[in-house]
Amino acid sequence: MQPLNLTTPSTDKTINSSDSYRPHLAVTMGDPRGIGAEIILKALADPSITKNCRLTVIGTRSLLEKTYQLLQNTQESLADPDSLSIVDIALDQTTLSQITLGQGNQASGRASFAYLETAIDRTLKGEFQGIVTAPIAKSCWKMAGYDYPGQTEVLAQKAGVEKFGMLFVARSPYTGWTLRTLLATTHIPLSQVARTLTPELMTLKLRLLINCLQEDFAIKNPKIVIAGLNPHSGEQGQLGTEEKDWLFSWLDTQQKQYPDVELVGLVPPDTMWVKPGKAWYGNQLELMQMGDASRDRSTLTMENPGDGYLALYHDQGLIPVKLMAFDQAINTTIGLPFIRTSPDHGTAFDIAGKGIARAASMKAAINLAAELTYCRLNQ
Repeated sequence: MQPLNLTTPSTDKTINSSDSYRPHLAVTMGDPRGIGAEIILKALADPSITKNCRLTVIGTRSLLEKTYQLLQNTQESLADPDSLSIVDIALDQTTLSQITLGQGNQASGRASFAYLETAIDRTLKGEFQGIVTAPIAKSCWKMAGYDYPGQTEVLAQKAGVEKFGMLFVARSPYTGWTLRTLLATTHIPLSQVARTLTPELMTLKLRLLINCLQEDFAIKNPKIVIAGLNPHSGEQGQLGTEEKDWLFSWLDTQQKQYPDVELVGLVPPDTMWVKPGKAWYGNQLELMQMGDASRDRSTLTMENPGDGYLALYHDQGLIPVKLMAFDQAINTTIGLPFIRTSPDHGTAFDIAGKGIARAASMKAAINLAAELTYCRLNQ
């Protein structure tokens, strides 16, 4: 195994800002009662974010302008809405009167759904090559009559895609290493996980992850780590039988089918994230563990712990992702005919309008969408 290059970017394609072609991305405003407008204005004020792609905000101009005026006295820079490309989704006066920053409602749910629908429709028509979505509130969608688990399912349905997945991506600010975690099951109760998991579902998710790593991240021979379901991966049937009954045999079959892909598993869930943690924090974690701050950092090397991780249920994958990368993680929907990314946080109604929302995840989502779109279109 080759030592890990801790400065390697998430793909091997680098966008040159002088290129005649730059990806054109739609950025939806999300729930207008949340922090979507704020993090968009903060992100688009950063020249390093806008130099590698063209960006169009899908939202309501008057609400963006209202947020801009409200936050003028904050210390962070804000993009002036007059300088932005905006597809203005006009709202009637009754709906507008019901939208104020804070707790979401039926009106904000209707608005955020309209923003997403517009972005999808225009992307499918070729106007945009990718979509970056600000956070929405599922409860507000339900109030407005839209019964979807989340934005992922809307994107897949309207794109006519049945095979899709939620991949969480984060690049370490300490080492540059990229963590990529795919969930086999997503927003379902824990009691339903074991009966929802099937060889067919696992095969579908693994294939999506392999294709994504190869096509979007340009990793030709990826190493993928797969979690067990039960403690200690079942302990030979003593702590659960799913591994013994079918997961191990399924993994053997998949390794034969993909000889150019290294499949590691089934790794006990409690130890699966030790190596990624070391890759994320790098030499400083090694030094702390050794208790010798004087050791030469150049002698500390790390091997690639994995290019992708397949977690079997929501919290098994997202607790470590959010522990390591709460402000950097990005949710990307794989399997779509276009790139879609989103900050991995919610609407934060409780701090909306206070000027303290952090735009780091939105910036990361835009950067990743630009990278992946560029990589997909220039293979």
